[in-house]
Amino acid sequence: MKNFIDKFFHISEKKSSLKSEIIGGLITFVAMCYILPVNASILSAMGMNTLGVFAMTAIVGALVTFIMGFVANYPVVLSAGMGLNAYLAYTICLGSGYTWQQGMILLTISGLLFFAFSLTPVRKIIIESIPKDIKLIISSALGAFICFVGLRNSGIIVEGATLVELSSLLNPSTIIALITVFLCFALMFSKNKIISTLAIPICILIAAVAGVITSSIMIKTGTIVSQNGIWVYTSDILKNFECKLPIAPWLDSSVKWGMNGVKDVFMYGLFTDSYNGKQFGADIAKVLTSPTSYVAIFSLMFVNLFDTTATLLAVGRNTGIIDENGKMKNYQKAVLADAIGAGICGPLGTSTVTSFAESNVGVEMGAKTGFAAVIAGLMFLLSAFIYPVFSIFTAGSVTAPALVCVGAMIFVGNFKDIDFKDRIVAFTGFITVIFSLLTYSIASGIGLGLISYVLMMLIARRGKEISTPIYVVSALFVVSFVLSAIMPLL
Repeated sequence: MKNFIDKFFHISEKKSSLKSEIIGGLITFVAMCYILPVNASILSAMGMNTLGVFAMTAIVGALVTFIMGFVANYPVVLSAGMGLNAYLAYTICLGSGYTWQQGMILLTISGLLFFAFSLTPVRKIIIESIPKDIKLIISSALGAFICFVGLRNSGIIVEGATLVELSSLLNPSTIIALITVFLCFALMFSKNKIISTLAIPICILIAAVAGVITSSIMIKTGTIVSQNGIWVYTSDILKNFECKLPIAPWLDSSVKWGMNGVKDVFMYGLFTDSYNGKQFGADIAKVLTSPTSYVAIFSLMFVNLFDTTATLLAVGRNTGIIDENGKMKNYQKAVLADAIGAGICGPLGTSTVTSFAESNVGVEMGAKTGFAAVIAGLMFLLSAFIYPVFSIFTAGSVTAPALVCVGAMIFVGNFKDIDFKDRIVAFTGFITVIFSLLTYSIASGIGLGLISYVLMMLIARRGKEISTPIYVVSALFVVSFVLSAIMPLL
């Protein structure tokens, strides 16, 4: 069996090992399993069943990751994209008055169009036309973004009078997250190769154990209680802080075994008593006859294109998808997974998938083949049925060491290679990184970065150095921003 796996995935040929691939896949899953409850929470805001979305997000993530692993043989893991799910829930459904069923119909139509679009060489042309320095900037921005996500999800950085600020060190989850993040940075530079290599999983385990012990004591003393499925602090000192601690599954009644709520979200809820074929037909008619729908469809396509392209660029350099010359290898296989995901996510009851930058966690652990993706896919599949086993690893204080440290590694690894002697490149880097963070969107950061890059190059009379696809992509970003702005007004 071991020899078959080695030959099928070319593990030895790529100078990797079965151990490295398994560890890489497991750690990648741990680093990004937070997307399951987060995506469920976002889509539930537009009326979908939380547990159903959780289960289907896990199932779809497993399916498309298997495709990436078995077909493309890349250590890239996919799951619901954080940009498009929020856009679908808050802008399209809540902002424009669509029901969740109508929103998922819109998502399905845009996904099928995106799938057809991905079968053409257009995506490859776009990716390969981006200059090397801009690709490095995009990767750097994504690294900074991952780091920021980790800081925010863990509660280290919170909203405040200055927009964002450091959370109080009275918050136990903040203390655990900070300690394990800095410990992880320290262990990464250990002279012991084993410790430096395993710094991230060591700190994740420490955070999980420390968090469960702390939360269990606080639950027993009544300092933490569950209110409407959300764990909150009750003491006067902590009541204004979010609880980001992992909760032991035997203490959390909302943590259940098996797949729950799937019937409510699968195929737009057609298998429930509250929604029938007649209502479905009426929803399709409304979607197809409303001018707003076509704005929404194209907006979803734009967001999907730039989210998936941005993350593919970010993980491409480290995972072998993009070579040293910026060319994509096995293009059709590389984009097949997210293209299929775009077409099936709507009917299956979750938002569109994208390649996750956290895949770099596994790559940093030594993963080089699709077997790591298969391992991560298996974990996603299992989590749909045995969520209690994985629940403690979804807490923000536990995922912080992986997200912050990997984000830092990606940022430093790419940022140092940018040609800062070219001031236009330098300013593009600044704009892309700062807007990716402050808009909480990689797509927005890249879009504003490319638009500013084109404008600066034109004013500097260097327009001939810009390829035609860059002009087209920048124009599409302008269209995307305009559509996003007018969507709530229609």
